Amino acid sequence: MKKLSTRQILERNKDRNSPLRNSFILWLHDIRSLHNVGAAFRSADAFGVKELWLSGFTPTPPRPEISKTAIGAEENVPWKQIQDVEKAVLELKKQNYLILGLEQTHQSMMIQDYKISNQPICLILGNEVTGIDDHLLPFLDDSIEIPQFGMKHSLNVSVAAGIALYAFMDKYLE
Repeated sequence: MKKLSTRQILERNKDRNSPLRNSFILWLHDIRSLHNVGAAFRSADAFGVKELWLSGFTPTPPRPEISKTAIGAEENVPWKQIQDVEKAVLELKKQNYLILGLEQTHQSMMIQDYKISNQPICLILGNEVTGIDDHLLPFLDDSIEIPQFGMKHSLNVSVAAGIALYAFMDKYLE
């Protein structure tokens, strides 16, 4: 067994098309950690999402702390800063997007049980401590959660983003 070189990996990846490329937006709202934002950029790049949206007090590039973790992904992933959250959600609804929240709610469904449709998806992740703001919950079409079995009841937001992106990519490939 021999590891691939960085050049070989890049060439192989150029031949792949992500099922998330045209129909999946990852939205981070009120994320405090620049390192979490950088890691989300890196996961968004790895899974080939259409766009990464940043809102609330979520920091935006260019910032050295984001770049350090993103290792350049912030230059490859289309992203935008959202100033008016409600206006952005309404625009997504006009474009037939499903607005999903990665949040533990009374109605949330385990991510592995969520059935996708042909609609494009926008997945919102909230603050590291408080989750998705209560004022955003009414805009969600559904909430999904990642199953957990330990004593802690949450994951790091960038880890959760990576798990969710993989789960959705897997669903699109089925």
